Amino acid sequence: MNNNQESQNKKIAIIGLGFVGLPLAMLLISKGMPVIGVDLDEAKIKSLKKGNSYISDIKGETVRSGIDAGFFHPVSDYRLIREADAVIICVPTPLNDDSGPDLAYVKKAAQSISEHLQKGQLVVLESSTYPGTTRELVKPILETSGLICGKDFYLAYSPERVDPGNQFPIEVVPKVVGGTTKSCLDQVHQLYSGIYQEVVPVTSPETAELTKLLENTYRFINISFINEFAMICDRIGVDVWEVIRAASTKPYGFAAFYPGPGIGGHCIPVDPLYLQFIIKKSGLSSDFIELSEVTNDKIVRYIAERSLQLAAKEKTTEANILIYGVTYKRNVADVRESKSLDIIEKLIGMGADVSYHDPHVPELDLHGKKLYSRPIDSKTLKEYDCVVVLTDHAELPKEMLLEHAKVVFDTRGVLRDSSGKAKVVQLGNGLS
Repeated sequence: MNNNQESQNKKIAIIGLGFVGLPLAMLLISKGMPVIGVDLDEAKIKSLKKGNSYISDIKGETVRSGIDAGFFHPVSDYRLIREADAVIICVPTPLNDDSGPDLAYVKKAAQSISEHLQKGQLVVLESSTYPGTTRELVKPILETSGLICGKDFYLAYSPERVDPGNQFPIEVVPKVVGGTTKSCLDQVHQLYSGIYQEVVPVTSPETAELTKLLENTYRFINISFINEFAMICDRIGVDVWEVIRAASTKPYGFAAFYPGPGIGGHCIPVDPLYLQFIIKKSGLSSDFIELSEVTNDKIVRYIAERSLQLAAKEKTTEANILIYGVTYKRNVADVRESKSLDIIEKLIGMGADVSYHDPHVPELDLHGKKLYSRPIDSKTLKEYDCVVVLTDHAELPKEMLLEHAKVVFDTRGVLRDSSGKAKVVQLGNGLS
């Protein structure tokens, strides 16, 4: 029997049915594996049991077919994980108030799993975290069950690489795995080889944990740099988009990154701070990460100030601004860590009258203040002094903006080479 056939005979429990856990559950079901989905959010469980999806990448009919076929069992307690061959942890790992790692969800999951852990089970942590979490935090908690890691149960780490809205199916993205022992690595490699097209084994869970942090810190630093570069191009009157396009013709030694309104989402702005935590714990520091964090905040202030400038008002209290797009990336309904929200708050704090439109986000809660997505048409666009494009959703009404808006501040370069009655200003295209 090959690895794929062996994996299809396994029942999997997934802890956490969010942006990582639910897509993974649907992937496993598509491979013929029954899934027990555990999430303590009762609203999520009720929604799933009705065959609904709260994630844009997952269709409701996909959830319903899994439930109807008896392959998907969403529950709000851990008892059913006793029936599973493997338990995969996909819970959030946010930052605390001091911008350090908050592993409360991971600890809670590990403690709950330990109460139901069975001999022979494989436990895999997929939540982004700092190196040492699997071995030094999760393993001791699981061993309070009386079972011994590597002998009675198996423990591994595999960084999730889910990217909402990305064209790459989950299973085609190579899967990095690291086990706490050789037998643990063998177990996770065998399971994931029946799920993913390519599995990349590494020598330890620490290596696998650090792999995810490197991937996203690389992006964090480079995106922060290109945003700073765009501000420089504004000042000296050079088109940053043309510069990037020209530099991209070099067939080696250059990877293109593009300006935008700051870095959002759960991973890219968060993972580098997990890396910074372990660096400082080792008595070192990373100037690159600290500078990138400062730049990621600086671009918020810069875009707010430029928006007010483009609104062409003598007093900021008179500026009437429409924000298009509040999610952290295009074509998703996810506002986690979105810099668009910071820009809105900054503009309001500077005295502007701010509205927003986003086809994926009907309402926002800004620290207790409710904002609602305002419909836009040719008439309402004329009410605004400036329209600021912060997210380039596929639904962006380019022709309408170009024809009826007064000024459009395009921070995503989506209106490049377009023309109309509106004055269009690109981020990094020279001050005007």
